Amino acid sequence: MRIITATALALALAGQAAPAAGANRPTADGIWRMDGYGTVLSIRNGTLQEYQTTAVSCLEGDSARQTGSSTYTTPQGDVLTVRAQGRDHGSLRVDGSVGDRKLRRIAELPDTCTPEAPHGPLATFDVFWRSFEENYPFFAAKGIDWHAVRDRYRPAVHAKTTKDELYAVFGEMIAPLHDAHVAVQDGDRVFAQVRPGTVLPTEEWDTEVKQFIVEHDLEDARNLQDFANGRITYADLPGGQGYLRISGFGGYAREGAPYAAQLAELDRALDTVLSQERTRRLKGLIIDLRINGGGSDSLGIHLAERLTDTPYVAYSKRARNDPADPSEHTRPQPAYVTPAQGPRYTGPVAVLTGGSTLSAGESFTQALMDRPGRTVRIGQPTQGVFSDVMARKLPNGMAAWLPNEEFLTRSGRTFDGTGIPPHLTEPVFTKEEFDRKKDSAFDRALNVLRD
Repeated sequence: MRIITATALALALAGQAAPAAGANRPTADGIWRMDGYGTVLSIRNGTLQEYQTTAVSCLEGDSARQTGSSTYTTPQGDVLTVRAQGRDHGSLRVDGSVGDRKLRRIAELPDTCTPEAPHGPLATFDVFWRSFEENYPFFAAKGIDWHAVRDRYRPAVHAKTTKDELYAVFGEMIAPLHDAHVAVQDGDRVFAQVRPGTVLPTEEWDTEVKQFIVEHDLEDARNLQDFANGRITYADLPGGQGYLRISGFGGYAREGAPYAAQLAELDRALDTVLSQERTRRLKGLIIDLRINGGGSDSLGIHLAERLTDTPYVAYSKRARNDPADPSEHTRPQPAYVTPAQGPRYTGPVAVLTGGSTLSAGESFTQALMDRPGRTVRIGQPTQGVFSDVMARKLPNGMAAWLPNEEFLTRSGRTFDGTGIPPHLTEPVFTKEEFDRKKDSAFDRALNVLRD
């Protein structure tokens, strides 16, 4: 799950599971510290409680109720699977996210987990600053001295600083990061910044672009169909090519529907789009991600599994896990693409990307980089935000949102900040392109697939 604007980010919740059946099996009941993620979990009597920790704070986060032998479900419908692995170790998996989070059993909650914790403006500032100091991986890459930021802004905060003033201070602190996975929230207000020169993929922007594409790119297409609440569009193009537009990796089912329902809707769409008859005759496939607000990385992997006959590694994922050392991370976990059962398309693919390709749209783009078979990226660099988003409550009721993970290529490269570059550069939905009723990236993709 992902950012709090129209970016449709998947919010990663931390949780734990129920005791395993059987006298000799390890139980998940107890208190666990997560490797990375600044999180402690308490599991007792069928309830999982998250504690969001820093060196100066411990705040209650989300909770979940036991719904299976190893599963807990949050009030929002997110399913968390927790397994004890021996006496002192365990793992957590969040539906829709890729990889497990490692757990280590501890004897008791940290000393900072006390009901009388301070909650005024200065305490809120300190928890906000610490949350980034201990978890954010990209200060050096972005040229930001976070300690200098604290020294500049903390003297302006005092006991009578209002929420509005604090909200403005936090916004000024994070604005230079230009990170679409970083935000400050106060009630309905959210402040976030995208990379300069790019546009947030709002619902209005998506609707405008989709209408342009249908009227100009797909005017001679056949079998134009929408699926999954309109977030997936397919059309057969002249010359034997296909066009698949994906505006997000989520929002496919009713509002609040769990991951399983989203996955079922994606499968329904793909069973039609990549049917046996179509995959047999398709000569090329354009996958349009230029307006994609993100969502579930797992759904992107699921789509990639329809596009290969050969297993491969999509990427590896790691999280920052030392509050004092931003160079320390969890062990990278590979995310595998395993060929799906049933019809698969393995021919040439042209992937259209741009600055409004965010989050899970980017991890899916990365998952195709080592895809066996011809895969060409066309357009502009993606936004440059890949991590699940940590939602951190603040003592005064506000919240901070930030990334703490990196997605690595086979060579260990990441694309945070810069985005994934295209092989072939073309303008993407510029005013000049709209005025000329032209879509250069789409036209280039057609020509590439015909060659």
